[in-house]
Amino acid sequence: MLTLDRIYQAAHLLKNVARKTDVIVSPGLAPDCSLYLKTENLQITGSFKVRGAYFRIAMLPEEEKAKGVIACSAGNHAQGVALSAQRSGIDATIFIPSIAPLSKIEATKRMGAQIKLIDGVYDDAYEAAAAYQKESGGVFIHPFDDIDVIAGQGTIGLEILEQVSDLDAVIVPIGGGGLISGVAFAVKKLNPECKVYGVQAAGAGSMFNSFKDKKRWSLTNVSTFADGIAVKSPGVNTYELCTQYVDDIVTVTDDEIATAILSLMEQQKLVAEGAGAVAVAAAMFGKLPIKDKKVCAVISGGNIDVNILSRVINRGLLTTGRLSELKIEMLDKPGQLRDVSAIIAKLGANVTKVIHNPGGENTDINGCFLLISLETKNRNHFLEVKQAIKMAGYKIAED
Repeated sequence: MLTLDRIYQAAHLLKNVARKTDVIVSPGLAPDCSLYLKTENLQITGSFKVRGAYFRIAMLPEEEKAKGVIACSAGNHAQGVALSAQRSGIDATIFIPSIAPLSKIEATKRMGAQIKLIDGVYDDAYEAAAAYQKESGGVFIHPFDDIDVIAGQGTIGLEILEQVSDLDAVIVPIGGGGLISGVAFAVKKLNPECKVYGVQAAGAGSMFNSFKDKKRWSLTNVSTFADGIAVKSPGVNTYELCTQYVDDIVTVTDDEIATAILSLMEQQKLVAEGAGAVAVAAAMFGKLPIKDKKVCAVISGGNIDVNILSRVINRGLLTTGRLSELKIEMLDKPGQLRDVSAIIAKLGANVTKVIHNPGGENTDINGCFLLISLETKNRNHFLEVKQAIKMAGYKIAED
């Protein structure tokens, strides 16, 4: 059973292994509350996962350590297990779904683990790892549904309560549920009045659905760029702990996650991966009753693939209205582009691209379409530019 003593034991063993990551104040990210950020993205390996992995491996008897360890992971647990096995001088074989970022796979390899890539998502890698464990006799280190792993993650709850006084709520990302189970248990045992909220990606809401329906069930598929929480089924232990200690669970869209990643980079100079940013996204987009509350959001990881980062930034800019497009229908005559550009410049927006296309069969013979890409301050600024162009007598094609 999970106990506070077990979590404190984990904290003691992790003292010289995991960092006690900073909690920083974040004014402006969610203006209706006092938001603090628990920066587990700055943890060694770039994720909280090393806490649970190390404690689980440290608790193994020597005869089990000699057999080596096996794990499955979308990347962060893999790195945690690989580092823990390396420090313990034991072999590690890790099954990773093919959707995992290359950066996480390469980082795991550098720590000496044997990697086996599996087509599909986390659950597919889990099945392959379970089969291999039966063949090899190694010890399976579950990424979330294990009491020692949960206890290791629970040390984050101890640290948050120590670092932030009079806390009203903690917001935690959820994949399989190991992180929130440990954090919620620690927080509720030490401060029962503090709310604990969980957040999942809308395209991978297995724990969200289970929590709402009051029964554990699985998704047939998941769809989110937040690979670290792309889990089809919550754990048995984690589901039970969530039903006991979590106050509510909500979901956020991929666009909202991308916006949170962009905001963290711009305002706090913090790099978060998709899974790591969901708690901040929930606070930013009003998904939780935290107005005028003192709240801590856990940024669970920062291992985002640089190949996808530019796409995420671009999506965040589009979602917030800072990148926009206007399709203007007009007569193809000299001076039109100059006049439209003057309107845009006067209002302080910036033209980044212009495409001129001839009109179609339903337009004037001498008509054309002007597709203009803009940089604007926000969505209201874009609407102001759009209205000014319409007031000047031009027709916005989408209307």
